[in-house]
Amino acid sequence: MNKKMINMKKIIALVLLFAGLTVQAQDATKAKALLDKVSAKVKSYKNVEIDFNYNLQNTKEKVNQTNKGKVTLQGNQYLLNFLGVTKMCDGKKIYTISKEDEEISIASVGGEDDADTPAKMLTFFNKGFKYSWDITQTIKGKKIQYVKLTPISSKDERKQILVGVDVATNQVYNTITIGKNGTTVTLTVNSFKTNLPLAKNHFTFVKTKYPNYYINNLD
Repeated sequence: MNKKMINMKKIIALVLLFAGLTVQAQDATKAKALLDKVSAKVKSYKNVEIDFNYNLQNTKEKVNQTNKGKVTLQGNQYLLNFLGVTKMCDGKKIYTISKEDEEISIASVGGEDDADTPAKMLTFFNKGFKYSWDITQTIKGKKIQYVKLTPISSKDERKQILVGVDVATNQVYNTITIGKNGTTVTLTVNSFKTNLPLAKNHFTFVKTKYPNYYINNLD
């Protein structure tokens, strides 16, 4: 094989590599742009109420559990009911209320108990990830476009996250989180209500409602 042929193959290989990197960059830009639309849509609402299904699977451990939950979000305030526990945030404090244990834990916003809050569930993807365009599926008549998120930090226990976006509404339909331990968590939105007429004290903790509960201040 002469020198010209070798040089030509090298040039072709470099062109193909450059083309591949260009496509990846375009896909990443397109994926981030779609998620930016989702974030902008969420921020345009005064408040949001979501009914959701939460499914946890681990084939190796033979675990397959599905539970329902409900969360109301307004700015940095939220009210979550899930697995028999109520979690409330008034913007300054987080109250975790367990009726079964008759116990209430109170922590400041920004502390350890605030690492992954419901208030971030629709905007968590804004930073800390590499983005790529994934598959499109039609689910229950809805066109769902998936964006794949890969955590930048090697310490992150999540291997990857798929965010399914309803392209007709620019709202999150579901998220599929695949952990490094083999666990897959799927959160699916059943209903998405916005701009509800909430009472002024909707996110206010009223101690007198829980007269016999043990109060655990974590700060």
